[in-house]
Amino acid sequence: MNYQFEPMTPMEIERRSMATIKKELGGRVFPPEVEPVVLRVIHTTADFDYADSLVFSEGAVEAGISALRGGSSIVTDTHMAQSGINGRVLGSFGGKVYNFVSDPDVSAEAKRRGCTRSVAAAEKAASLGIPLIWAVGNAPTSLIRLCELLEEDAVPAPLLVIGVPVGFVHVVEAKEQLIATLSERSIPYIVARGRKGGSNVAAAVCNALLYQASMDRRE
Repeated sequence: MNYQFEPMTPMEIERRSMATIKKELGGRVFPPEVEPVVLRVIHTTADFDYADSLVFSEGAVEAGISALRGGSSIVTDTHMAQSGINGRVLGSFGGKVYNFVSDPDVSAEAKRRGCTRSVAAAEKAASLGIPLIWAVGNAPTSLIRLCELLEEDAVPAPLLVIGVPVGFVHVVEAKEQLIATLSERSIPYIVARGRKGGSNVAAAVCNALLYQASMDRRE
């Protein structure tokens, strides 16, 4: 027997999805500024583990919203994250999404030095010389290099770091190093502890912040 699908608009599908997520969270309460980010990530992944693994430094969401409303740009480590971020809304604030991982000069530099393109791309982002929101969903080496650049005072302090790479090698350690490095410097962060994450998660966090920034502007 074929399932009878009820016609619904995209807005209705999202509304029902969010209601289902809240119900399955069993009445769990999050800080009001954090809840939209957690819900958006669970909505994107259908993975309730993020209710526990996502960690937020104090004031991280507010810092991200303020940065976006101030015209900050976002640098990502993958084209998937870049494509997933709502560039139209970001552009309405004056920001843009950077991704350098496939740039010819980045590829050449990575080959010359025998490092990952993510490392070389992080260095190119640092060379812009402007404060950015960093959204890393794939490459732990990008986070490790960012920590090194901060220790070398070779990069402007990020306005927010979204550290959510996925994987099995260096991922957990890179995230913990990131938390320690950023905490020492009072740089706001949103991190998915453990192995889970991904470019879709990085984009989901950015979009949750963009949505809140837009709501604040309309109000």
